[in-house]
Amino acid sequence: MEELSDVRYEVEDGLARITIDRPERMNSFRARTVDELIHCFRRAWVSREVGVVCLTGTGDRAFCTGGDQKQRAETGDYGPSESGLFEVEHLHRLIREIPKPVVAAVNGYAIGGGHVLHVLCDLTIAADTARFGQSGPRVGSFDAGFGTAYLARVIGEKRAREIWFLCRQYDAHTAERWGLVNRVVPTSELRPEVRRWADEMLALSPTALRFLKQSFNADTEHITGLGQLAFSGLGLFLESEEAQEGVSAFTDKRPPDFSPYRARASV
Repeated sequence: MEELSDVRYEVEDGLARITIDRPERMNSFRARTVDELIHCFRRAWVSREVGVVCLTGTGDRAFCTGGDQKQRAETGDYGPSESGLFEVEHLHRLIREIPKPVVAAVNGYAIGGGHVLHVLCDLTIAADTARFGQSGPRVGSFDAGFGTAYLARVIGEKRAREIWFLCRQYDAHTAERWGLVNRVVPTSELRPEVRRWADEMLALSPTALRFLKQSFNADTEHITGLGQLAFSGLGLFLESEEAQEGVSAFTDKRPPDFSPYRARASV
């Protein structure tokens, strides 16, 4: 891959930090961002120096706010990629399959596709200013794979449905109470806290941790099939007038009007 432009990668004492570096877009991802994240996770996978991976975002405003809706409004997609495909589903699987613990350091907004990324990480440590939530139905999108089924495993059906059906935002302490995050710390303590957790895991058997992660994953591996089905459906749905209304409303900074499409859900 060419030089990284959307993501930063650094390794220090066994901990690889992968940082989404698009603060001007609230660390939302375009296709290139996803390509670079995949590249960095693969790099951490094969590195004998790395035992723990941290995923975070630049600055203190956003961890990741999902797909770049401005890019989607401008071009109708998320921009060019190396393969010609938007490989976010591949990224999801990679976070699960990398045989090393992945810690999400949520430094701000974890919304939409960014929320899904933190849910997929093995552990989540959040700054006390972090905000969590989904926005898909508000912008004409959805995640009917890991973003829903696995989320329900993490926090329960009722909470997961609330997050998706209402598109509200939740503070870090609520997320901790629901079991959505493991620990909440002051913003200034986020990086040191990740370091402390990483050091505890780095002192353990890496082979044992690998088997444990694969064992945890085995119970929810069937969601992979749901995810593939969901992305197939999403690709078709994004071409519809209903989905386009979500994008247009986001771009125009107005509430979307989905009322003309209710009949579709009544058939």
